[in-house]
Amino acid sequence: MMKSIVEYSDFRKYMRDFYEERKRCSAFSWREFSKIAGFSSSSYMKVVCDGLSKLSRIGVERTGMAMGLVGFEMEYFRAMVEYGQSESEEKKIAAYNNMLAIAKVHKVRVLEGELFKFYETWQNPVVRELAPLMPGATPGEMAKMFYPEVSAAEVRESLDFLTKAKLLKKDADENFMQTESSITGTPDATRLALRGMHRQMSKLATPALELPVDERNFTGVTMGVSKVLYGRIVKELSECLRRIVAMASEEKDIEQVYRLNLQLFPLTKNIKESATDGSKSDKENDNE
Repeated sequence: MMKSIVEYSDFRKYMRDFYEERKRCSAFSWREFSKIAGFSSSSYMKVVCDGLSKLSRIGVERTGMAMGLVGFEMEYFRAMVEYGQSESEEKKIAAYNNMLAIAKVHKVRVLEGELFKFYETWQNPVVRELAPLMPGATPGEMAKMFYPEVSAAEVRESLDFLTKAKLLKKDADENFMQTESSITGTPDATRLALRGMHRQMSKLATPALELPVDERNFTGVTMGVSKVLYGRIVKELSECLRRIVAMASEEKDIEQVYRLNLQLFPLTKNIKESATDGSKSDKENDNE
């Protein structure tokens, strides 16, 4: 039996699971699925599920009806498609929050909902690391340990969330401890939330330049790269980060909470592409 629709965040995954469930119980085909949804192309539903085409607004309604969605399920499916297809970060976040709200009203937890909220503010990961290091400390005492100033109320709110989300728990002595050594989530929703986290952490990096050099390390290099080299560098950075996370996981004598940012971004446009565009632009100007 399929999971409830509100346990999904990927509309294509939901559609594919619907297809597989129907196919398991009967002689269901992509042709029939497409026909029921009112599409002339016999393979259209498969093309959508494979990510090769998008659903239009009318297509969303037709597809939802073909899957028998009504009421809040149809409303959730609309939001899920908006979340999956929108290129605007603002619209994606709004759609995802709508999904969370619908699921909450109907007493069902959305997969990744807690992780999405976890990355909404930089205090959450810091409190998660700091709380176990300060047994018996009050929120106010923890707040005093932050380099960027935060309030006791903010720490308390973070502790409440982390406890409810089961990202922190209390031991027999009522001290906080982590439920897992590290946190990961399914790609799309977590990546979206992480964009906001990266923005916040980037802003925190600037005042950290004023700290003593034996407490912080800033290095960088400006270089020319190709797309192939870019891919190799990204792979190398990922491997480096993986090794550092492994080192941190093994450390037992923790003294402080640190943030490591690995940033690789362009400072110019693509020279080859710009040269091509420029030639075309010059020609068009000559014709005017």
